[in-house]
Amino acid sequence: MDHLTGESDIPDQVGSSAACGSGPRSGEEEAQLNTPISSVPPQVDVPSKGKKKRSWRWSHFEEIIKDGEVRAKCIHCNVDVCGSSKSGTTVMKNHLLRCKEYPPNINKSQTFLKFSKSEQTHASVDDDLAAEKRSKLEVLKFKQDETRKALAKMIIMDDLPFRFVEREGFRYFMSVAQPNFIFPSHWTVARDCYQAYLEEKKNIKSFFSKLSSRISLTTDTWTSCQNLNYMCLTAHFIDQDWNLHKKFINFCQISGYSGEVIGKEVEKCLLEWGITRVMTITVDNASSNDVGVEYVRKRLLRWKDGTILHGKFVHMRCASHVLNLTVREGLKESNESISRIRNAVRFVRASPARMQKFNNCVKQEQIESRRHLCLDVETRWNSTYLMFECSLLYRRAFDFLEFSDGGKFRSELSKSLGVPSDDDWDCVKAFVPFLKIFYDAT
Repeated sequence: MDHLTGESDIPDQVGSSAACGSGPRSGEEEAQLNTPISSVPPQVDVPSKGKKKRSWRWSHFEEIIKDGEVRAKCIHCNVDVCGSSKSGTTVMKNHLLRCKEYPPNINKSQTFLKFSKSEQTHASVDDDLAAEKRSKLEVLKFKQDETRKALAKMIIMDDLPFRFVEREGFRYFMSVAQPNFIFPSHWTVARDCYQAYLEEKKNIKSFFSKLSSRISLTTDTWTSCQNLNYMCLTAHFIDQDWNLHKKFINFCQISGYSGEVIGKEVEKCLLEWGITRVMTITVDNASSNDVGVEYVRKRLLRWKDGTILHGKFVHMRCASHVLNLTVREGLKESNESISRIRNAVRFVRASPARMQKFNNCVKQEQIESRRHLCLDVETRWNSTYLMFECSLLYRRAFDFLEFSDGGKFRSELSKSLGVPSDDDWDCVKAFVPFLKIFYDAT
């Protein structure tokens, strides 16, 4: 009996006569019945038809002619195994038992050797070489579950779509890097990412429950392009080793910007995370935030050890937002000059044809800068500063454009406040050094 297939190597006629007990077995029959048992899993025999090979082992070998002799070559490892022999397919069977490329012999949990990386940060190449010599040799084993967790973490860290795992390029890369990796669907990746969030949330909640220091909060609200209101809440704290941490503990949709809505959402988040010891709450300098922080302060006073000094210093106003209001108020003094330059930039960026004409003017004036014109957001002064800084580099190109495009530039801008004058450019040029100080500070 051949344990490779669970079937006998004895011809059908001999097997039938032996089964019926029609007579004593010959020496050859006894040898075939006593064939050693192997560990290769069962396979399906190739059916006997005409001149086709009868043994299933021929499905893993092909006949070749070498030096005028018919030989058998393994189709998995391309090894020349044997020639014509009266011993049948025994040599083929023994080869399949030790063939590393034969699918049943491939161990998917095969381990590899690697050098462990040092966690210390090195300052030079010599340090890296010395650390490599000190590194230890470790055994690396492929784990499907750990690889899926790492994949989910990559999706989260790099802000990739869930369908990234179904793209042809990623699948080709993984088929080369790790052929044993089983590709998950985008639904599975979404569940893995959510599971990673739950595990991280559980760890942070456990950390908060053991934290001895107080937690400071910052929050902000805004409206998305879909006209939906959102609020983000961030926790800042120092651990026992005096390391500063920042964790986003809430990102949710809210019904409006009223102080009561903001205050109740902050309270709900603190209860969910088990945070009761609050140091400060930093918000923008807006009246609705004043109402919201006052609501949270009253709730903290009812909690055990919720605040210090009866919450007198809970409310902190954002310094960056105060600077923002200060700069915006100062820019109002030159609002017309700013608007003229903004209209000039908007005219150039309105179409590719206008941008091409402007680039031709840049070449005519021999301006070497390669920066692209940027249009600001009127409610954000830092983007206005970037627009000023860039447009001043192309001041001569704007002046040349006024006389080289057939009057379209002048006629279009005359519909609003007109073309920027030399006084407008000089005013903006004087503003830029002051705005840079605030820009670097925020």
